[in-house]
Amino acid sequence: MVPWGGLSCCLSAAAPYLLGRSSGRDAEVLKTVTRVNQLKELAQLLDLESKMIPIIVTISGRVGSETPINCQHSGLRGVIVEGTAEQHFLKHNDAGSWIQDSALMLSMCKEVPWYLDDETGRVYVVGARGAVGFALTVGSEVFEESGRSIVRGTLDYLQGLKMLGVKRIEQVLPTGSSLTVVGEAVKDDIGTIRIQKPQKGPFYVSPKSIDQLVSNLGKWTRWYKYASFGLTIFGVFLITKHAIHYYLERRRRWELRRRVLAAAAKRAGSDHEGTNQDCVMPDLCVICLEQEYNAVFIQL
Repeated sequence: MVPWGGLSCCLSAAAPYLLGRSSGRDAEVLKTVTRVNQLKELAQLLDLESKMIPIIVTISGRVGSETPINCQHSGLRGVIVEGTAEQHFLKHNDAGSWIQDSALMLSMCKEVPWYLDDETGRVYVVGARGAVGFALTVGSEVFEESGRSIVRGTLDYLQGLKMLGVKRIEQVLPTGSSLTVVGEAVKDDIGTIRIQKPQKGPFYVSPKSIDQLVSNLGKWTRWYKYASFGLTIFGVFLITKHAIHYYLERRRRWELRRRVLAAAAKRAGSDHEGTNQDCVMPDLCVICLEQEYNAVFIQL
């Protein structure tokens, strides 16, 4: 029988191994990007470097915008605002009981041009929502209960529904929050500098510093390697255990057969001397191969 458990563990070890290698490569790439300590230095760097070669840099600063968005529910001012509205209700299932469920009613996103500012300069960020590590802050989360209209409640009940209310969530990238951005630095004809996703290379937008990003990737690399090593060892253990069990079982059967045939040959006496012992078939139980059989099956 094939030891599928051991083989599955060994094959599964390939996934964390590949993830570990990928995280390790990402960490090495982040170590090699150009670090810009002050945003005013980025303009000088772009003037010195060739415009034909993409420049991957990492910058840090505070989020700002000329036209920030005023959030409706939280009162915060942000540059990216996402809002969702979910209708929560109870529905009648086939078993006759009520179960809670929800449905998305509304999903919207607003974004205005925004930049990072460190008091020495400004750099605009483009396409941040598609970057690794990008996350919005939950500005507000409110639940609005449905009205208790008798007519509406009766209609919903006839449809097998009980409306509970609407849950509204507002997520925002607030102005003034600190971010680290890793991406391609570009300068247009009017001198505006922006960071965007490169055609080939890392693109991060995160509240963590570049050193923290490298450290986290290194930790994930080690954890993936440990997981891969553990799965491999466990898989080899299962395969070895199966092989040893198979060998011992075969050996036990061979020894038992040898003893049975030897005993049968001894009982056969002198009439069977010189004959092949493998041809002697004693009247033994086909289950235990040790005691004589006491029952037979006859085909009718």
